Amino acid sequence: MIPTITAFEQSPDRGMGLARDTRVRWALEEVGQSYEVRLVSFRAMKEPAHLALHPFGQIPTYEEGDLALFETGAIVFHIAERHAGLLPDDANARARAITWMFAAVNTVEPPILELGNAKLLEGDRPWNRERLPLVEERVRNRLNQLSARLGNADWLDGTFSAGDLMMVSVLLRLKSSGILGEYPNLSAYVARGEARPAYRRAFDAQLAVFKSKPPGRLEGAANN
Repeated sequence: MIPTITAFEQSPDRGMGLARDTRVRWALEEVGQSYEVRLVSFRAMKEPAHLALHPFGQIPTYEEGDLALFETGAIVFHIAERHAGLLPDDANARARAITWMFAAVNTVEPPILELGNAKLLEGDRPWNRERLPLVEERVRNRLNQLSARLGNADWLDGTFSAGDLMMVSVLLRLKSSGILGEYPNLSAYVARGEARPAYRRAFDAQLAVFKSKPPGRLEGAANN
């Protein structure tokens, strides 16, 4: 059965791969699973039909038969469990990969999102000039720790896994800030993720939506 995911009809990131459906597309591409995309407008995201899939009115969602999921971490974990290629066979290595998935969204991403909000949504507030350096410091604290752990390795725990997929997706949000460039090993780590053919297919598929904005359903790029 071919799963269906939802994505922005008009993505706020202008097709630059930062919308969270890219993470799900990437996972599906890594495991070679074809998929379909249902584009959703901002208005439709708040309507009952979509809220039945995602109670917080966001994207992406994932539908496969009678299964409906939301939250990218949960969706990527489901894909990784159902298909080979994103989680190691060894039980301990598998557990560590799952741990890195949680670390990406629970530990590393929150201060990065806070930085984005401080710049985009709070830039005109009178207290922003004092607050912004504090937020940037919290981001750097996390990157210092992550950089020390990664060291000179290619991936977080041996071979590429769903943990790396989630972590690279989170770190991509920092590229425009300039902060990521302060950490050469993390910059190289992200570049390795972006260079993966599966990521390029996912990125191109999301960018195509921004360029064409077609209505209805689009075929996924998994077998292209």
